[in-house]
Amino acid sequence: MTIVDAVSSLLQRGVSDIFPNDETATDPTTNLAHRLQNTSSPLRIKLGIDPTGTNLHLGHSLPIRKLRAFQDLGHIAVLIIGDFTARVGDPTGKSEVRRQLSPTEVKTNIETYLAQIRPILDFETPGRLEIRYNSEWLADLDLTKILELLTTMTVGQMLAKEGFAERYQQGNPIYLHEFLYPLLQGYDSVVVGADVELGGTDQKFNIAIGRDLQRHFGQSPQFGLLTPILLGTDGVQKMSKSLNNYVGLAEDPVSMYSKLEKTADCLINEYFELLTALPLNQLPAGARDRQKLLAHQIVSQYHGSEVADATQQSLRAVTQGDMSQIDVIPEFSLEPISFPVKLFYLLSATGLCASSSEARRQINGGAVKLSGIKMEEVDQSIAEAEALLDQVLQVGKKKFIRFVP
Repeated sequence: MTIVDAVSSLLQRGVSDIFPNDETATDPTTNLAHRLQNTSSPLRIKLGIDPTGTNLHLGHSLPIRKLRAFQDLGHIAVLIIGDFTARVGDPTGKSEVRRQLSPTEVKTNIETYLAQIRPILDFETPGRLEIRYNSEWLADLDLTKILELLTTMTVGQMLAKEGFAERYQQGNPIYLHEFLYPLLQGYDSVVVGADVELGGTDQKFNIAIGRDLQRHFGQSPQFGLLTPILLGTDGVQKMSKSLNNYVGLAEDPVSMYSKLEKTADCLINEYFELLTALPLNQLPAGARDRQKLLAHQIVSQYHGSEVADATQQSLRAVTQGDMSQIDVIPEFSLEPISFPVKLFYLLSATGLCASSSEARRQINGGAVKLSGIKMEEVDQSIAEAEALLDQVLQVGKKKFIRFVP
């Protein structure tokens, strides 16, 4: 693949917007493709992540995957861990002020985030990844510098930001510290000298402020490259843990495969484009084959190809009733369970069912099996833990766990 082809793929696949983007110009400040094809030194590609939770999902992976694509072309990934801005909270897309996190919460979240993105980014090649924490420069900003940042924006400009505009019109309070967030994120670009900043389409305002601040401080303004917002597994709303339409990066391979194997027809091509590197013109024709390939590809990315093979084989065995072939099934410790225990409660406690009432419905519907044997008594009681050790509890064809001590 030529450099022209590689750059073309980088800037087209899984990209919603690039700004500025004068495709006919040879000016490297307005044509990112021209700059990438003609640069003699690596560019600095910034991606900021605020560790505001503990779990990332496939929707979060889109800009991270794009960051890896820049690494593969020889550029420098600058991953900004927003350990300071996480304490402020990004107001983007929020109808009310975000809760400010404690330093302890932020530290815990950082550790889990880095573990979850390690399968995506190149952490090994020297000089291809910088991990920076914005508390390095933001924690010590004095009032003089803060005032300088504030003079670069007007209240009117801030209220033009989508979330702020909606909250103002609805009479919901907007706190002054929230106005600081876009400026602090933009100042990150100044400090690290970003040439390109990545983000979802909801980050365009913040990235544009980074460009303005770079001009203010005498730097060449960065390009903004925006990735789409990934629809969740329901095919309706954006992927979100709160909507339970997500696939987590840290999920066990069985759960990950099971969710993706059921990807709706309306989503399958989009998921292939945004979540894999497979040529889109070489995908299988059959819908079922596409689902299996997608599930296998993504499990391979986060757990390895051998685990993906084993998961696929194990799930095939389950549908055929051969429980002895399962070797990658999630485990559940019986230690916290008090015996005797009702089966419907156990289904809820393990997370196989969302509630005891759902568990009762699943038992009545004949969907619950214990090591291949259908469980039909709703109020069945299990006397002791030894009766469950190494047994597989299953709901439907795709949800199951193995009991361990």
